[in-house]
Amino acid sequence: MARHRNSNITQDLPKSRLNREGIKEALALFRYVKPYRAQFFGALVLIGLLSAASLSFPYMFKLLIDSARGDSPLSIPASYIMAAMFCILIFQVLVAFFRSYLFTLVGEKSIADIRKDIYKHMIQMPMEFFTQRRVGELSNRVSVDVAQIQDTIISIIPQIIRGILTFVICICLILFISPKLTLLMLCMIPLTTVIAVVFGRRVKALSRKAQDQLAESGIVVQESLQGITNVKAFSNEWYELRRFTRSISESVRLALKSGIQQALFSSLLLFSLFSTVILIVWYSSRLMLHGDLTYGDLTAFIIYTAFLGGTLANFADLYNQLQKSIGATQRVRELLRESTENVHIVNEQLKQEYKLSGKVSFRNISFSYPGRKDVAVLKDINIEAAHGQQVAIVGPSGAGKSTITSLILRFYEPDSGQLLFDDKPGAAIPLSQLRMQMALVPQDVHLFGGTIYENIIYGKPDATEAEVIEAAKKANAHEFISRFPEAYQTVVGERGIKLSGGQRQRIAIARAILKDPVILILDEATSSLDSESEALVQEALGNLMKNRTSFVIAHRLSTIRNADQIIVLDEGRVVESGTHEELVRIEEGLYKNMSRMQLSE
Repeated sequence: MARHRNSNITQDLPKSRLNREGIKEALALFRYVKPYRAQFFGALVLIGLLSAASLSFPYMFKLLIDSARGDSPLSIPASYIMAAMFCILIFQVLVAFFRSYLFTLVGEKSIADIRKDIYKHMIQMPMEFFTQRRVGELSNRVSVDVAQIQDTIISIIPQIIRGILTFVICICLILFISPKLTLLMLCMIPLTTVIAVVFGRRVKALSRKAQDQLAESGIVVQESLQGITNVKAFSNEWYELRRFTRSISESVRLALKSGIQQALFSSLLLFSLFSTVILIVWYSSRLMLHGDLTYGDLTAFIIYTAFLGGTLANFADLYNQLQKSIGATQRVRELLRESTENVHIVNEQLKQEYKLSGKVSFRNISFSYPGRKDVAVLKDINIEAAHGQQVAIVGPSGAGKSTITSLILRFYEPDSGQLLFDDKPGAAIPLSQLRMQMALVPQDVHLFGGTIYENIIYGKPDATEAEVIEAAKKANAHEFISRFPEAYQTVVGERGIKLSGGQRQRIAIARAILKDPVILILDEATSSLDSESEALVQEALGNLMKNRTSFVIAHRLSTIRNADQIIVLDEGRVVESGTHEELVRIEEGLYKNMSRMQLSE
């Protein structure tokens, strides 16, 4: 059942070659099965018992038929054989139940451990890791890849083991029943195998192309509906319809081509199988004529041969699934080998030796992003921010403003120079202890999909309700929150979509106030707000910045007139610094020109 459940998820997973390295990678993940090895090996024993019970039925049918015809040398009454078959059936049902339960138990628990380890590892990754990978790719590691591994443990491994046991036992039994018929049947296997391999590859390749083409038509639908405003504004309904029709037509063409190959494959396979059956029946009739075979022998032989055919047919599918599982395992192992940040994953208190007053110093810092080492983003930066100072950072787009805040948060390490906190090197302070004393209010506020209360308390998970409400009041958020029917228990929706921009900003400010940081970073927190919302947010920011070191990235220069220090960046360098009054007196200065341009807008 597990395989059926995950088939839609895993059918398009890339496969890896089934070689020694791939198998080694797959076996490495079996350490997650180790805590449940007793249940796992118990389930393997039950597979053996289940195979033995299933394969006993054809032989019991042989005894039953031979007993009815009087051909059996054992002279066992048919009623005894019937009773034995029902007992075996009951035993088989019980074994199947416990086997399925044990594999499900082992699979679910071990996969839960894998998921926890992957998430724990990902959450500790540095920012460099996340900037170089897409969120969808990482989500796939936790969902699709792990689902394929789960499918392997619960379904594929049991089927492979059972298939091997069935194959070996069936070959032994049909050889015991009739070596001559067995040899005839084995002679036909190569022909069937060649047909299956040749056409199977063609059908699979064409099916994949048809699926990819169908996916492209789905993308056309998604793009046109997401951009329906543009479609209608440009009166391009006809264009989108033609694009979709062309894509669907190509999908149909590929599907029909695949269907022809599938029909040929089915026809030839059917011819091969029935040819085998005709030959076996013809040869068995000659053996029965000479007394070398009984009706019971023939019945058992045909059933065992059917078991063999089903097992061989299933092996091709299992092989493909196993290749996907190894590919998924390799991707998961690759992720788990990535280096992590030295951050704590348990809730801890701020230690006295790492407590900061708020002084931050940039000394001759230069920096390039890891993926673009040839492009210098910051060049020889020197900034001194004393405790409680408001430092504004301004400059043209791409000047390096946001990069400075990323370095303060130690999302990245500088290529050269020193970043100091209270005159201590940043590297000497554990990341968790450092970030515990910082708060960020970005331009694009990210709210989690829960309630307003849950989003505010994120700044201090052990805060009381009274502290949350007090923080909301200081952020000018309590009034609008109270107007909602469910107040603080109002669900904000994905990324806070149910709230306005100003409301989201004030909740983010309340979160930062609740955290009570020593160092505050405001990244263009009011740039996208209307005048009324900006006034409320500015007042809230004023409450937030009191008595703490603040770094403010500002687009609107009117919001940082009262900053203690304004740093003007251009092309990664500090070109001017001082107060507003000092900077506007610099003739042809960048800050003065920026201020003049904004006043003229």
